[in-house]
Amino acid sequence: MTLTGVITNQDLDPARLREAFGSFPSGVVAVAAEVDGELIGLAASSFTSVSLEPPLVSVSLANTSKTWPDLRRAGRLGLTVLAEHHGEACRQLAGPVEHRFDAVPITISEDGAVTLDEGLTRFECSVYREVEAGDHTIVLLLLHGVERRSGHDEGAPLVFHRSAFGRLSAVV
Repeated sequence: MTLTGVITNQDLDPARLREAFGSFPSGVVAVAAEVDGELIGLAASSFTSVSLEPPLVSVSLANTSKTWPDLRRAGRLGLTVLAEHHGEACRQLAGPVEHRFDAVPITISEDGAVTLDEGLTRFECSVYREVEAGDHTIVLLLLHGVERRSGHDEGAPLVFHRSAFGRLSAVV
């Protein structure tokens, strides 16, 4: 967009858009489950709260995801808000499928939801609705349970900003 408010095709080039979208920092979550005896999971930086009644959150996933078609078959999904110390685990969740959970401490619920230990918040949820939106699918998730770390040892979230992981700094 120019100063006069005119949008040009160059401004909407996918590479430039990715760079522009990257200027907005976001938290990172792990979405995981045990499906047919296998651990399946991915990292997403597009998590947001949606509704208190019913309790809904959302993640946006690329339509090209090879993980989501398997993960969405789970009856229950685990969603973990990652802490700043989860940087390596997050890279693993974005890496080769066979190594995504190597040496990553996890908890598996009776319903097969997988959450990462020491996450800031851990949710158990199920797919409520999927909405196609361009090259992504917005997945609305219905919450069935929540566990939140509290107190002084809560820690800070893992932050994704300008294609890199970082941490929050409090401004006093």
